[in-house]
Amino acid sequence: MLIGAIEAGGTKFVCAVGDENGRIIEKTSFPTTSPEDTLVMAKKFFSSFKIEALGVGTFGPVNLDRKSTTYGTILNTPKIKWRYYPLLERLKTDYEIPVYLGTDVNAACLGEYHFGAGEQVDSCLYMTVGTGIGAGFVIDGEVFQGKNHPEMGHILIKPHPNDSFIGSCPSHGSCLEGLASGTAMEKRYGVKAHLLENIDHVWEIEAYYLAQALMNYYVILSPEKMIVGGGVMKQAKLYTMVQKQFMELLNGYLEVEHVDELIVAPKLEDEQGVKGAIALAIKDLV
Repeated sequence: MLIGAIEAGGTKFVCAVGDENGRIIEKTSFPTTSPEDTLVMAKKFFSSFKIEALGVGTFGPVNLDRKSTTYGTILNTPKIKWRYYPLLERLKTDYEIPVYLGTDVNAACLGEYHFGAGEQVDSCLYMTVGTGIGAGFVIDGEVFQGKNHPEMGHILIKPHPNDSFIGSCPSHGSCLEGLASGTAMEKRYGVKAHLLENIDHVWEIEAYYLAQALMNYYVILSPEKMIVGGGVMKQAKLYTMVQKQFMELLNGYLEVEHVDELIVAPKLEDEQGVKGAIALAIKDLV
């Protein structure tokens, strides 16, 4: 069985074809431009394969309320040309096969749950820390979702005592994304995060914010595994720093025997999005 997968990012589209075991057969990527141009490029790639279903993890916000008449429509995104674009309707028209839609971060979580760092547990959370911050939660193979998809990157957290930055989120200022995303770091320090590698206090502040978020998610959802990825987490030393601050913030309230087994890096090497999109389709096909 061949399954199509799209990781629809705000910067680039990643399209792949794989099988039900998550094995990627072929993959391509191209910039996310206008809906028309981008989706034509995607259709051209998939035209070489006889796919039986298509899974899509998209940037948001997107309407995932199945009861809504605009289910599958991109909502008030900063990408003006995509604002209120009926993505699911267009894909169903283009491919005339079953199409399964979720958010990019929920798809990534599903990918790690089935094929990566979460495949030995019943529940896992995946948080991506990059241009923005988002998180998804999977339990017993099902993505957690209420009326619409959670926006875990926009929780409110305490500012670090040594951080005077007011935050970069246009809606909330000093929410998690506004204080700890790659965008926030660049606005705070004036350079890209990867150029700050050897400045310890930068990463101490970053770890403090990420540890706060993970502690909040942990006491609410109690996941067996919390997987943290994204461009900012390419600083490998961050994992140890986050784990340490997580334990300090938790302060013995809940028992965590091996924090290095609870808070971990992804295993899918930037393919969790497309593999999760495959899993999204397979979940409803089998």
